[in-house]
Parts: sequence; C-alpha cells; structure tokens
Amino acid sequence: MNTLTDLIDRYIATWNETDAGRRRDMIAKTWSEGASYLDPMLQSEGREGIDAMIAAVQERYPGHRFRRTGEVESHHDRVRFTWDLAPEDGEPLVKGTDFGVVADDRLQAITGFFDQVRSS
Repeated sequence: MNTLTDLIDRYIATWNETDAGRRRDMIAKTWSEGASYLDPMLQSEGREGIDAMIAAVQERYPGHRFRRTGEVESHHDRVRFTWDLAPEDGEPLVKGTDFGVVADDRLQAITGFFDQVRSS
C-alpha cells in the first residue's frame, strides 16, 4: 500500500470511528489544521468542524459504515477515490466520489460528490 492509500483509508476509518476521543486523534493525524470539507449536503472548516460533522452523520445514520470502493488515484497533490455508505449487511444508501488536496501528508480539503442516492 502507498502513503496516499493509507491516508485515504485512515480518512474512511475516521468516518466510522464512534469513540469521540479516538476520532479526534485520527482527525489530527489525517487532516491539516485549516482543513475543509464540502459535499452536496455538508460543509465544515477546521478539525473541530470536521469532528462535529462526522458525529452528526453518525447520529443520523446509526449502524451505517463508510467504505472505500475503488483504488485511490492521485497526481501531484490531488487524490480521487470512490466510497459508499451502507448499513451492515445492507445495500448502500449513497455511493460517491471524493476529490482531495493533500499537503504535508495530511488532507487539506475534500470535495465530495454523490454518484448515486438510494430513494427511500
């Protein structure tokens, strides 16, 4: 595995970490100080904002897990990967593609797109 794949796998694991203290430690190792996140439904700035956003998603979708669904592609300081969010043993609610900017081995920014959203 390469360093960027490790970084993205840690990013995914952070979304799944329900222990607040461990999640904050993971965020500090994964995201830069002034990091930002943006997708069609959410936006946050800084590590505290990212932590609060992840906690809110976990509260809204208990028992659901994110997983990386494809290879991590990169060039220069950019990275792209696909993911989904699904309940354990269930069909994904959302499939998406994230694009990131990496600086000093940490995520500086993530912009997410929803590729498929399951209708309820």
